[in-house]
Amino acid sequence: MDNSKQKAPSLLDALLPMVVLIALLAASVLLFKDDSSYGPNQIALFIAAAVAVVIGLKNGHSWQSIEQAMVRGISLSLAAVLILLAVGALIGTWLLSGTVPTLIYFGMQLLSPSWFYAASCILCGVVAMSIGSSWTTAATIGVALIGVATGLGLSPAITAGAIVSGAYFGDKISPLSETTNLAPAVAGADLFQHIRHMLWTTIPSFILALIAFVLIGFNTSVSADLAHIEQISAVLQSQFNISLWTLVPLAVLLLMAMRKIPAFPTVFIGALLGGVWALFFQQELISRLADEQLPALVAVFKLVWQTLFAGFSISTGNDDMDRLLSGGGMASMLNTIWLIFSAMMFGAVVEHIGLLRKFVESILAFARSTGSLITSTMATSLATNILTADQYMSIVMPGRMYKEEYERRGLAPVNLSRALEDGGTITSPLIPWNTCGAYMHGVLNVNPLDYLFYAFFNLINPVLAVIYAYLGIKILRLTPPESVAPILAGKNS
Repeated sequence: MDNSKQKAPSLLDALLPMVVLIALLAASVLLFKDDSSYGPNQIALFIAAAVAVVIGLKNGHSWQSIEQAMVRGISLSLAAVLILLAVGALIGTWLLSGTVPTLIYFGMQLLSPSWFYAASCILCGVVAMSIGSSWTTAATIGVALIGVATGLGLSPAITAGAIVSGAYFGDKISPLSETTNLAPAVAGADLFQHIRHMLWTTIPSFILALIAFVLIGFNTSVSADLAHIEQISAVLQSQFNISLWTLVPLAVLLLMAMRKIPAFPTVFIGALLGGVWALFFQQELISRLADEQLPALVAVFKLVWQTLFAGFSISTGNDDMDRLLSGGGMASMLNTIWLIFSAMMFGAVVEHIGLLRKFVESILAFARSTGSLITSTMATSLATNILTADQYMSIVMPGRMYKEEYERRGLAPVNLSRALEDGGTITSPLIPWNTCGAYMHGVLNVNPLDYLFYAFFNLINPVLAVIYAYLGIKILRLTPPESVAPILAGKNS
């Protein structure tokens, strides 16, 4: 269809799909509660996408172009889907190999309930900063910490909030992180200048988050039952060979991540290594679980293969322990993938027909001060996270849209890159249908709506960044020879 026949969307056009989506998602939570992410939210996203399609057709876009945009949007999530499938396999084989049970065992021995939340946050922060990946951190250390919390009788939701806080703190300031490299690349800033500039909001936010976790830990009404801990430890020792050797798959995975080997092969190799490790260190467990009707070698091969796609399941005689020590498998991630595909389809339609750009145009009309411009950038990144369901899009799209305005106002690129991370990277795991929120739900088995108000770092950082913006704290200006005078002269000629 001729582009000249396409009409720009109105503000009402831009708002309508969002209003429909929010109303349906609220109804989904109200009617289906914890099951809202297992189908109802996906239907809400489909219906909201349909509303956006009707608006696009009304404004002159062809169905063929909208359909192609949907396909492109979904294709953007395929790298994340591959990682999700690999993570599902990894959780399964690391349960079978004793890697996760060993982490749970030692975690319960070493971590005090009073300090547990703060220690979890710090541990995830250190690991994420070392490897540059919040996802890998959550899938390895995070899974174990959820198990430890269960063993200590602590809240899985607060633990998930601590894991997410630490993982995204470390990811945000790591030069190995994809988002930390992407934001300055989009804004035109230097990577290490970008990291240094982020420290002004990131470090105080992390300290405040740690204080909150310490206060919760020392004021929690839950106290560790030593008899309960001993009982869980005894079950772990009776079912698995608990040994430092079973932690080798974790060490190998962290080493590969630190050497910047891409996430998908790193995680999948870790999953395969877990299966191999089980053959050496969990022979007694495997002999109990293997199919007795098959030859021994064939039965073992079948068990490891099944663990990769269907996960690990064990019967200890204790229902709580069975739930704690069972899970994983690629199949366990299929619902999360369904949610991601639905969200990316909706986001692709909204982006293609220009609804997000309409939001930005409306915002810029009111963003007259530097503080309001930075706040608008962060708000747009958050809106992009909600609408397109992808943290990379929440950096790239607002970065492209606002870059020229920052240059026109003589603001250094690091102001834009920091705003993109404060508003985009940080908020992505708080949205249930975002790829990051869906991933954390699938890995930690805690709904983002449950850990939302405990992910203190992710909540404090954007607020602190807005306060900095309006108070004019650490707002850097362009100076010669980076002056924007030539840019403005070129525009006026």
